Amino acid sequence: MIKIRHYETKDAAITWALKFKTIRNINLRHYTVAQTKAWAPDNVDMVLWQKRVSDMNPFIAELDGKIVGFADLQADGYIDHFFCHSEFQRVGVGRALMEHILAIGSAKGISRFYSKVSLTARTFYEHFGFKVVKEQQLKVQDETLTNFVMEKIS
Repeated sequence: MIKIRHYETKDAAITWALKFKTIRNINLRHYTVAQTKAWAPDNVDMVLWQKRVSDMNPFIAELDGKIVGFADLQADGYIDHFFCHSEFQRVGVGRALMEHILAIGSAKGISRFYSKVSLTARTFYEHFGFKVVKEQQLKVQDETLTNFVMEKIS
């Protein structure tokens, strides 16, 4: 069973590794090697990542005690990060995280959820009722990546 819990400082390195592996292995389906390397560089400043992930205060998904995903929900309904472990795709991790986010958001009175969604994640978000607001080009290091601003109005 997938357990959702709050982020703890000790999760920083694991969340970075999970994000890195997912981008490099799963998002490679829709982006070039150069784009995935720009998005998930080989060398990351762990102090900066620690601050960023602590500031976004994500929810952590665990399966049998192993971290298999993480996602956040900001006060205005923005979902900044949403990643499922590359080895645990299509087993309910994303569903558990999204259902948790939507329930928490609804309980807090959030009526508009939105995110900047990769080509890879677009159909997943659409499954939960998100609609594309616009397609955009994002500059990351020297690479340009396509993503979508998507929203769900409750």
